[in-house]
Amino acid sequence: MTQEVEIEFKSMLTKEEYETLLHAYQLDNSIKWQANDYFDTSNFDLKRHGAALRIREKKNGQVLTLKQPHEVGLLETHASITESEAEDLFKYGIIHDQKMKEALAPFELSSPLEHLGRLETNRAELETPDGLLVLDQSHYLETTDYEIEFEVSDEEAGKLAFEQLLAKHEIPIRPAKNKIVRFMELKAGRTEG
Repeated sequence: MTQEVEIEFKSMLTKEEYETLLHAYQLDNSIKWQANDYFDTSNFDLKRHGAALRIREKKNGQVLTLKQPHEVGLLETHASITESEAEDLFKYGIIHDQKMKEALAPFELSSPLEHLGRLETNRAELETPDGLLVLDQSHYLETTDYEIEFEVSDEEAGKLAFEQLLAKHEIPIRPAKNKIVRFMELKAGRTEG
């Protein structure tokens, strides 16, 4: 298990802006697929605390990640899991990794974890001198959206670099909620409607 603090800036993009940035940074041929499967209790105990739990599946395996608020950015707790461990979480809400159980304990989950759904992303990444540039095209609940993320180690310098990058390409800053928040809001809206 590993932990890291994630500091990132993000903005929603139009399809045209996404394609412009892919071309400008020569990322057209470096897009990789990944999927996020989201979990919470039936009472949304994690969501109520601003936290999220997901399995991210890539071509080379699966990682279980808990994201939770931190003084700066988000604290991410990661644990590599096997296919059978993932299956136990999908079917029974069971987590085998002891460190992940300990990380979840403060949330005092009121019921078993449940699979809420899947979000698939086509992602292109480029390490720049100022931070990691990430371009995402995400598909979930019959919706497609586009966003830019900029992961940095220094919040103040990263914010300036991100704003300059967008200004260079004449792209306005559009607030972007985390993927799981967008997913949950759309899912809740469909459930209520």
